[in-house]
Amino acid sequence: MSTVTASSCVEDAVNRRSADLIALSHDIHAEPELSFAEHRSCAKTQALVAERGFAVTAAPGGLDTAFRAEFGSGSLVIGVCAEYDALPGLGHACGHNIIAASAVGTALALAEVADELDLTVVLLGTPAEEAGGGKVLLLNAGVFDDIAASVMLHPGPADMAAARSLALTEVAVTYTGRESHAAVAPHLGVNAGDAVTVAQVAIGLLRQQLTPGQMVHGIVTHGGEATNVIPAHTELRYTMRATDMASLQALESRMAGCFSAGAVATGCTHEVRETAPPYDALAPDPYLAEVFRAEMIRNGRHPLPAELEAALPLGSTDMGNVTQLLPGIHPVVGIDAGGATLHQQEFAAAAAGPSADKAVVDGSIMLARTVVALAQNTVERDRVLAAQARRRAS
Repeated sequence: MSTVTASSCVEDAVNRRSADLIALSHDIHAEPELSFAEHRSCAKTQALVAERGFAVTAAPGGLDTAFRAEFGSGSLVIGVCAEYDALPGLGHACGHNIIAASAVGTALALAEVADELDLTVVLLGTPAEEAGGGKVLLLNAGVFDDIAASVMLHPGPADMAAARSLALTEVAVTYTGRESHAAVAPHLGVNAGDAVTVAQVAIGLLRQQLTPGQMVHGIVTHGGEATNVIPAHTELRYTMRATDMASLQALESRMAGCFSAGAVATGCTHEVRETAPPYDALAPDPYLAEVFRAEMIRNGRHPLPAELEAALPLGSTDMGNVTQLLPGIHPVVGIDAGGATLHQQEFAAAAAGPSADKAVVDGSIMLARTVVALAQNTVERDRVLAAQARRRAS
């Protein structure tokens, strides 16, 4: 099958299923579910590929809301990642309904050419991207071991072919002191609320010395029980981000001092624990990113220049861990949200609007045609297969 024929075939396949894909996007959007609780969304995402004849494995890696759906028996195994978790209080303000539907569209399209291109198509349902690191857990469980390259996309306010991200760590910090009556015997209390205040002041002062690319942000998740009781138990949650893992580790060390300061100043004890696996930075595969860029332009889109993309990291994602281990891309497909951006209510509303529906269809076509290009380029196909062989031998 020629490149032109295969590319046209996958595009036609997406267009034929466009109504089903848009309906899937809207259905997931209408019933948002949080990390590790995406039971309905998980079932919806696998339904269309199961009907097409994909062999579905439930709960790979022991994750109840993950799945692996496989079609074909080719030597080049391509993973297409679907996300479907939502945000507390904001629903699909990150547009994961678009991610899930476009992943399904990509998988369905590639199934049409799997035999001719010697492909195995694997649709992976990856839960808990917003909180929990589902892809990291699946990586650690070996679910990606047989996959040579992995693709997915994310909606956003602009088109980006080689999107970047920041490495991330999330921690919970608990302080333990001693209760006492705030008026009768405050001197007998050990104030865990004050420990929170001292830590946050220290973090605020640290910000002026942060290395470029480092960020910290957090909330108080528990501050006490009553105003007339010296609080004995409090908790902070903080996210730390940096351009790479080395910078992130340096930031973690400095933040540890701020957390300790709260305990030292008040006489509390404290504990710091990670709430999810660390997220690494995205490392988009240059070949796949440039093919996707060309597909964006072919579809009348206007991706940001590569040098600007590199300077505008898009938050953090557990797909970064995947791209650090195997060739992959995580491009951003723009939708019209009226100037709103990710994690805003207006973006959640736009994620089920006309431009979001177009992103589902365009994204499916662009990802599928990118995989076709990889499968039919002998040099690049051999490159990713050789890289996979080295990983499996190590």
